[in-house]
Amino acid sequence: MRRAAASSVCQSCTRTIGSRPLIQSSIQQSCLSQRFLSQRAKPRPSRMVLAEQVHRAPRLSRDDRKPNRERVAGPFTGMNRRVANIDLSRSPPRARSAQPSDRKSAPGDDRRRSQDDRKALKMQRALTSVSYNKRMSVKERLQRYESFDQFDLSSALKTAVADEVFAGMVDIRPTPVQRLAIPALLGQREPGEQKSQFKEQSSFLLAAETGSGKTLAYLLPAIDALKIAEAEDTEIQAYKERAEIEKQRQMTSDFKGKAFEEPHPTMARPKVVILVPTAELAHQVGLVAKKLSHAVKFKTEVLSSNLKPQQIQRNLYGPKGLDVVISTPHLLASIAESDPNILSRVSHLIIDEADSLFDRSFSSVTSSIVERSSPSMKQLVCCSATIPRKLNNYLATNYPKMIRLTTPNLHAIPRRVQLGVIDVSKEPYRNNKDLACADVIYTIGREASQHENLQKDEIDVRRVMVFVNEREKTDEVAKYLRSKGIDAEALHRDTPEKRHGEILETFTTSEPLRTVVSPSPSRHRALTNVKALVVTDLASRGIDTLAVRHVILYDVPHTTIDFIHRLGRAGRMGRRGRGIVLVGNDDRRDVVAEVKNSMFMGQALI
Repeated sequence: MRRAAASSVCQSCTRTIGSRPLIQSSIQQSCLSQRFLSQRAKPRPSRMVLAEQVHRAPRLSRDDRKPNRERVAGPFTGMNRRVANIDLSRSPPRARSAQPSDRKSAPGDDRRRSQDDRKALKMQRALTSVSYNKRMSVKERLQRYESFDQFDLSSALKTAVADEVFAGMVDIRPTPVQRLAIPALLGQREPGEQKSQFKEQSSFLLAAETGSGKTLAYLLPAIDALKIAEAEDTEIQAYKERAEIEKQRQMTSDFKGKAFEEPHPTMARPKVVILVPTAELAHQVGLVAKKLSHAVKFKTEVLSSNLKPQQIQRNLYGPKGLDVVISTPHLLASIAESDPNILSRVSHLIIDEADSLFDRSFSSVTSSIVERSSPSMKQLVCCSATIPRKLNNYLATNYPKMIRLTTPNLHAIPRRVQLGVIDVSKEPYRNNKDLACADVIYTIGREASQHENLQKDEIDVRRVMVFVNEREKTDEVAKYLRSKGIDAEALHRDTPEKRHGEILETFTTSEPLRTVVSPSPSRHRALTNVKALVVTDLASRGIDTLAVRHVILYDVPHTTIDFIHRLGRAGRMGRRGRGIVLVGNDDRRDVVAEVKNSMFMGQALI
């Protein structure tokens, strides 16, 4: 019996008590009792154990998760929830790639494969990440500028901003991207400091979230440099003197000669070129530039495919000259083929929505314009709300000295935009997305009718954008919505160019839209206080849909970039917005759940 007990004593205790034979038996009994108790003892509570990975949130099991909130009826169920109210088990299986059958999987392969499946949008691979320290340092820089008066801009530009761009507004303050970009593009480091001239060609990457005011951020420095170069150009000053002398001669009563017809030195030779992917965005940027030109006095022209060739030629080769050109790459490149000198005096080249213009469909044309403008170019500015890694690597290779200006909220959907998810597979929709979309729009109309207005018998008209993935689907969805009494229109590539501006005008104006309440309510009355626009990604890039508060994602976007741009049509310029995603049996539910979780946490989609 003593031998059996002695053999069960651990080696450390045996060495310790080897020199004390008198107390050996008591030590053996205590060691046995501790081992017996340790086998039946409960594990230590979590408060007594230090976390091994404090920087990473633990993944809770289903039993440890908090119970779901009480469901609320209606299409706006689950707004601002961390977890999307959809059943992730219905997600369709991914197709497996062919693999050798004799290959043995490593212990961690299954776990790694499951994580890759959940990362269906491959967010880490699609977008370039911005470190936390970088975001915090940018926030400190943004606090230095509180008004446009602190920028080293000309007095005429400051007047144009206050009286033309923000006419009728009070307490005007620059947005974060404007506080970051304008001083950098001007060469101004501190408020009140005079700007320094760039000695060599400089390049900038301006990356900021959607609806943050990037257009004004790159326009103001470019126009300021344009006017400075104009004042220093002896050829232009001599032309102005001759024009003034001729004007004085024409004012005399006995003048019978011809008017002053000498062409301006800048005829068909612009100094600032702005490239945009669509004609709609070109028109929008042109409106902002023309507002500034009322006080600053410069000539700007918008070139798009909805203009006739004769009108384009008349705008380019007008005798009064040309300072700023806003165009799509293909149109400008075709003009440059016939007249290569049109890009011979470009000093500022701005590429808006650079992630699209450096994509496969635009890359070769955009690169040719950059190459033709390089001899005279002083500043290259690339702007985008999303920076894919492919674009990031391209810019790092071709422009290693490019100055990168990124806002703290890059690649993040604003917190002011709420996101709701509707599981179309459940009652009452039964996999009918058309019915679910109409139900959401009717709910928006009922909410709008409950608000009081300044004038009696009038209600506000809500403007809603519905995004689909295929342009053939736009007409089908719009036709169904019209059959349900909803004022809906479709917009896609095949829509006539003249109709684009008419359709988008209702959704881009900031003026309120109201309608008269019908005195005799009917059960089957048409929904008059909601206007719906069914579009593809054609209207998701850069269009300033300031009046849109609601966005419906009829189809789940293919990529994270599309998620950011589509939801970015609502909640622009600090306003609140609401997005609704319709999830069916064939959609990636895990993708929607991950985006919703990132929005709830206020994190970037990377």
